[in-house]
Amino acid sequence: MQRWALIFIVVIAVVDQISKQIMIGLVFEPPRVLEVTSFFNLVPVHNTGISFGLFGADSALARWILVAVAVVIMIALLVWLMRAGSTYITVALVFVIGGAASNVIDRAISGAVIDFLDFHVAGVHWPAFNFADSLIVLGTAMLLYDGLFGPARALR
Repeated sequence: MQRWALIFIVVIAVVDQISKQIMIGLVFEPPRVLEVTSFFNLVPVHNTGISFGLFGADSALARWILVAVAVVIMIALLVWLMRAGSTYITVALVFVIGGAASNVIDRAISGAVIDFLDFHVAGVHWPAFNFADSLIVLGTAMLLYDGLFGPARALR
């Protein structure tokens, strides 16, 4: 594994944590919805669930189960990262692991992931998300693209 990959994982987590602290500490004090455009708002959301708020629970047990599952997945992705043979896969995994690390920090500290980006069209809102979520989705899309359309690999 490249040393730069670990550095960028940390950078992603730190930048995301800073963005969340700025939003919660400065922009959403007091808590409110800020309309930026006709299709984009800034909203303070504390997501206790997983992707898109699914399986949200306010219990301490659920919180720590989600933290544990995320950490196990991150360890598996780090193993994959150590074995990655291409820069493309390395970048994709860095995006996913860095984003996941920041969201785990949120969940461990406050019991919920802090989301604040809210896109909507004709009154229909996409679930609020954050910078880390964006990188997780981008990294996952890159991995799927590589798996579906990447160079053919011989079975070993």
